[in-house]
Amino acid sequence: MLSQAIEAEVADYLARYSAEVDDQGRRLVVRNGVAPEREIQTPLGQLKVRQPRVNDKRVDASGTRQRFTSAILPPYLRRTKAIEELIPWLYLKGISTGDFSDALTALLGKDAPGLSASTVGRLKESWQQDYDLWCKRRLVGRRYVYIWADGIHSNIRLGEDDRVCMLVVMGATVDGTKELIAVESGYRESTISWKSVLLGLRDRGMDVAPELATGDGALGFWAAISP
Repeated sequence: MLSQAIEAEVADYLARYSAEVDDQGRRLVVRNGVAPEREIQTPLGQLKVRQPRVNDKRVDASGTRQRFTSAILPPYLRRTKAIEELIPWLYLKGISTGDFSDALTALLGKDAPGLSASTVGRLKESWQQDYDLWCKRRLVGRRYVYIWADGIHSNIRLGEDDRVCMLVVMGATVDGTKELIAVESGYRESTISWKSVLLGLRDRGMDVAPELATGDGALGFWAAISP
């Protein structure tokens, strides 16, 4: 099924530009054999895939050569989306880095790919970097008509009485599009924690107040937005 989907994607790309030809009447977008076989990690085990190649000779206005890139099978994909989503889920559930191989085998079968502790560690660093960049993204020009604020509590404790709470802010733009604006850890749903989240939004360029803010009965959020 994966091979058929890739073939259909390539055929559609070739058909889309079939009318584009050079001065000699030769098509600018043609097939060019297949790429070397590679293995993809999936919930069904390892799959060997050979992707068709496309020779695209078109050049845009700036002189940049056009290229075909598969949305189904990106060039550097080594794991399917199901595996990519399973790994952080296991990590958040408390599976230690050294137990990932056994956990994946139990969930996906004996042919499931094993992940070493160092590999999981590198993935964790990558997730943290992605999160840090997302938290620092600029919000200049973003106009949120409504925002929703809530605290998501967990059973994780940092000390005798300290319980971690994820403070979440969502917003709706003028056209109704909903966006996740902020996800940050805080101490319970304290005023100080919510104040830190809201000041962070302001510092990143969110300088227009929404028309309506919605939240539950947690007093910390309401105290934080009070003048």
